[in-house]
Amino acid sequence: MPQLHVVGEDPTARTHLRIALDLAASQIPVLPLRAGKIPFGNCRRCADNACGGRPNMKSAGPCTCPAPCHAWAAATTDPDVIQSGLWRRAWLRATAVAYHPGGAGLTVVDLDNADAITWARENLPPTQTVPTTRGEHWLYLGRMQSANAVRPGVDIKSTMAYARWRGFGTGTMADLPEAVRALAVKEPTVRPTPQAVTVPAGGGECRHHTPSYLDRGIAMAEERITEARSAIHTTVYRTFLAVLSAHGRCGCLTDTHIARLFTAAQAKGESPRHCTDAWVNARTRLGL
Repeated sequence: MPQLHVVGEDPTARTHLRIALDLAASQIPVLPLRAGKIPFGNCRRCADNACGGRPNMKSAGPCTCPAPCHAWAAATTDPDVIQSGLWRRAWLRATAVAYHPGGAGLTVVDLDNADAITWARENLPPTQTVPTTRGEHWLYLGRMQSANAVRPGVDIKSTMAYARWRGFGTGTMADLPEAVRALAVKEPTVRPTPQAVTVPAGGGECRHHTPSYLDRGIAMAEERITEARSAIHTTVYRTFLAVLSAHGRCGCLTDTHIARLFTAAQAKGESPRHCTDAWVNARTRLGL
């Protein structure tokens, strides 16, 4: 273990530095955080954001330094950098240690309150769990794009993001599930219109021959929504998209069919507004 004399006798700084070096030895890129969970720059030119990076320093700024120096981009596993003179004053002022989950091949599902934790327990596979001030961090093995506010009280921190280190927590880390990846899927941002829930009849030649063909398709869509155990909003949107791809252009869909799909979605917790948004977005994607 390298010597910790760079931070003198300050016990807090020594603790932070020791944690950072231990994490770096496990190939987890680290960086110091100052008050307000804000990172430092990693060079004098960037001290206190003097280079003009974003004030909250949550993404790489327009710095002209030789090395990246903002937030996740400053995270490193190099013990010489972590103990260097450039970081010495940072550790003396640091209030916490942060890490770059994506750089370590990890994804953090940040659950900010009790409702978010309840949702995760009902919809995500168990994994390593770390208590936070207001909620929990759920850690999965695998990286993905980061995204904020994917659900009420739920953020995803992985690539191009940092998270405060709060310890190893409990449980066995699971592989990153599709249910978490699906949370970051963005749908077209088309606003609903008052007449959005109907498909005009007569849009093309009917390919279904008998009503039973369409009924089976609607029943299968209802079953897919009803059996979903995670990523409900994404499942509803993709199911609506599939129904419209098969039945949206011939004019066979009626308000009764659409009502069946909306009823199944709302039984899984979707609001009428979310149903309408998903239906309109699916129609827009298909050019209907």
